[in-house]
Amino acid sequence: MNQRQREILLLVQQQGFVAIETLAQNFHVTPQTIRRDINTLCEQQLLTRYHGGAGLSSSVENVEYTARQVLNLDEKRCIAELTAKQIPDRASIFINIGTTTEEVAKALQNHTGLRIITNNLNVAVILRSNPSFEIIIAGGAVRPRDGGITGEATIDFIRQFKVDFGIIGISSIDADGTLLDFDYHEVRVTQAIIENSRQVFLVADQSKFERCAMVRLGNISQVDALFTDHPPPPHIIEILSEANVVLHTSDAAIGKTKRPAELI
Repeated sequence: MNQRQREILLLVQQQGFVAIETLAQNFHVTPQTIRRDINTLCEQQLLTRYHGGAGLSSSVENVEYTARQVLNLDEKRCIAELTAKQIPDRASIFINIGTTTEEVAKALQNHTGLRIITNNLNVAVILRSNPSFEIIIAGGAVRPRDGGITGEATIDFIRQFKVDFGIIGISSIDADGTLLDFDYHEVRVTQAIIENSRQVFLVADQSKFERCAMVRLGNISQVDALFTDHPPPPHIIEILSEANVVLHTSDAAIGKTKRPAELI
C-alpha cells in the first residue's frame, strides 16, 4: 500500500464508512484515483466496496495471512523491537498465533536461554536457529493457511505450564476495550495463555482499534502491558489507566513507555 491507501484504510476503520467524494476532497485527488485505491484495498480483503464509498470488511472473516504479513509491517517491527526489550534473557514465554507475534519472535532471536512455548509453527521456525533456546510446540490441529495450532489438545497442553510472559496478538480492540478475534478455537487457546502467564503482553498496531471481529476473547484490562505504534483513542487510554495497564508506544521507531494516566 502507498501512504494514501494506508490513510484511507485508517479513516474507514475509524468511521466505518467513507464516501468516495469525501475521500477525493480530503486527499485532493480525483474520484477515479480513489476508486482505484479502494479496489486495491478490496482485492487485499482490507475493505468492502459499497455504492458511493467503502466500508469495513466482514466481521466473520479475517484478512488473508499473506496480506497480513505485509500490512503495517514497519509498525509491527517497531512494536516487536519495543516488546523484545522488555523480555529478559532466560525467561519462559508463550507466543500465540499472529503476524505481529511472529515479528516479536524475530526480535527475540539475539536473546539467550529463552524457553518458548508456542502454538505457531512460524514462530518455532523463526527461533530454531538459536541453540540456547528451548522451543516447545503445542499439539493440536494445524491450520494450513497460517501454521497456527488450535483445538482441545492445544488448550490442555498450554495448561500444563505457568510462564513468565504471555505474548499475544489480537485481531480487534473494540471501543469498550473488548478483545475480539475471528476464530473461536484460536480464542480459547489465547485465553489459556492469559490464564497461565504471570505477565501478559498484548502487541497490536493502530489498525486493530475498533476493527470488526465477532469472537470475544476478553478485555484489554486483563493484560499487563499494551505495545502499539501510536497512542490509542482516548477512551481506550482511560480503560488502560483504570486497569493499571502499562502502555508502550513505538511512535515511528522512537521507543516510549508511559503509564496511561500520563497520556490523558
